[in-house]
Amino acid sequence: MRGRALVAGVALCAVTAACSPGEFTGIHDLPLPGGADLGDDPYRVTVQFDDVLDLVPHAAVKVNDVPVGTVESIGLGGARDWTAEAVLAVNGDVELPADAVANVRQSSLLGEKFVELAAPHREPGEERARLADGALIPVSRTNRHPEIEEVFGALSLLLNGGGIGQLQTINRELSNVLTGNEERIRSFLSGVDELVSNLDSHRGEITAALDGLNRLASTLAGREEQISAALTELTPGLRALSEQRGALVTMLQSLDELSTVAVDTIERSRRDMVADLEALAPILRRLADAGQDLPRALEILPTFPFTDAVLDAVEGDYLNVFITMKPDPGFTEPLPPLPVPPVDGDGDGDGGSP
Repeated sequence: MRGRALVAGVALCAVTAACSPGEFTGIHDLPLPGGADLGDDPYRVTVQFDDVLDLVPHAAVKVNDVPVGTVESIGLGGARDWTAEAVLAVNGDVELPADAVANVRQSSLLGEKFVELAAPHREPGEERARLADGALIPVSRTNRHPEIEEVFGALSLLLNGGGIGQLQTINRELSNVLTGNEERIRSFLSGVDELVSNLDSHRGEITAALDGLNRLASTLAGREEQISAALTELTPGLRALSEQRGALVTMLQSLDELSTVAVDTIERSRRDMVADLEALAPILRRLADAGQDLPRALEILPTFPFTDAVLDAVEGDYLNVFITMKPDPGFTEPLPPLPVPPVDGDGDGDGGSP
């Protein structure tokens, strides 16, 4: 009885579809019981996938594991990119951002596939446009979860000749390395611990150095034109140095020969130079003992017999000068008389009028 009712229902649907040519294309056009409520005004979104696995039409479309739509059709996106395009019908009351992402997931371990729509991570308070009717979610915002067959295949590769078999070799080699080298390894670990501790204690300086490098890089980036111009202007100078390379090499060789001769000369005259320096030692010692007397004597010597104190004198002042003259012991002639200053009319000796 149930089989006859099902056949009758299918026949009725077929007859009903036949009344509207072009609407019924097969059993996939028949609605499934228990599907999502699309509401009165659903909107449609086209989603591109690299691989839709065994996703079929009428599969569920979910948001936060709640059915909100259905997969209307699945087709080939284009002959060039070979992507699959799935057209999703979503309830009009469901609001999703324009940059929503889509994933092909599995309801359970051996369950059916469905398409999950989700909003990407956003900052608090950030506003985004709403996903509109006819929108396209490209391949860059779609993905799929791994199949149970892929998981078992990777596990089989790991267990049969994979990483598990290599763990024994790794363990054996580590044992060979550690055996007999415990002290060295302990010392090495202690050194590493000390290094990490020192780095941690100087993290402020390291951060400051990195910040300085960042500022330097920013400064250099801001002066890119000046640096480029300087490097461009260096080209002629480098070219001239390259052209005069032979002369520079000759000069350096001559300097080498000069240094050899100078070293030989110094070696040969070392004793005489040491003797001269030893002879200069008493003189330098006397000069050092003179201390501040020498600079004072040098101040008076160029101005003798009129010292710096004479500069403050004005006209009419008197200056006492004492001169001691000692003739040569062999000198026998009498000394000439000293000149007598002229006498003025007023008797004051300044040569002026009364």
